[in-house]
Amino acid sequence: MFVTRFAPSPTGRLHKGHAFSALTAWRAAKDAGGRFLLRIEDIDPTRCRPEFEVGIFEDLAWLGLDWETSVRRQSDHLTDYAAVVETLDRHGLLYRCFRTRKEILDAIGDAPHGPAEAARPGPHPVEEEARLLAEGRPFAWRLSLDRAREALGGAAWDGLKFIEEGLGPDGETGRIKVRPETAGDVVLARKDAGTAYHLAVTHDDALQKVSHVIRGQDLFEATHIQRLIQALMGWPAPVYRHHRLLAGPDGRRYAKRDRSVTLAELRAGGLTPDRLRAELTP
Repeated sequence: MFVTRFAPSPTGRLHKGHAFSALTAWRAAKDAGGRFLLRIEDIDPTRCRPEFEVGIFEDLAWLGLDWETSVRRQSDHLTDYAAVVETLDRHGLLYRCFRTRKEILDAIGDAPHGPAEAARPGPHPVEEEARLLAEGRPFAWRLSLDRAREALGGAAWDGLKFIEEGLGPDGETGRIKVRPETAGDVVLARKDAGTAYHLAVTHDDALQKVSHVIRGQDLFEATHIQRLIQALMGWPAPVYRHHRLLAGPDGRRYAKRDRSVTLAELRAGGLTPDRLRAELTP
């Protein structure tokens, strides 16, 4: 069964880039006679807002999309992600990292072999970790690539691949060798936040039996570490289909941080959903 999803974060109103991605996934599901899911990825309590979630439903309905109910909201399932963290920790694949974001960024600037080297800080010495825990210092759970490679075995690690039916940013397609080292020892959870993106998205794709992940090329590199998590947890690997990123008249891709014109603003200006759908044909 062909199952795909659109999984926005409610950190702002949707823009044309979101509409293009949602339509691309929705059309693929319709063409395959499959299922289209909507998932709300709201694990960041500092940026996600209820009014933006409401806006997502309004915008997608106006666009003419339909989806299965009920919609999975990640903030309702933090215990699920905590269980995954516990499993990975029990297998010795995680370590506590007390370094701040600034310290990591400073280390990236000083790393002789590039950012990925600095993003693998490694565990603290036992005595130092015990002291920091006693002080109540906040920490992040990082996935150790060294331990992951040991757990999988060299042959499985070297043979890890994913299927790309679309195109990566440099034209990558077909069977892609997984290169998790490019991301370093990624953060999978923080003490003050139950989960991070890579863990939550791979968990939910497995839980919801997503067969095809259809999303923008800006997330292509994330596939490498997500495929590793799937292998470590014994989760199935979906097929990936990354699509081009929609750009505005100035050549810059649409993004919330650049205050791109929203679908709500386009709607208020008289744009019809039929016209937008025709404009966003792949």
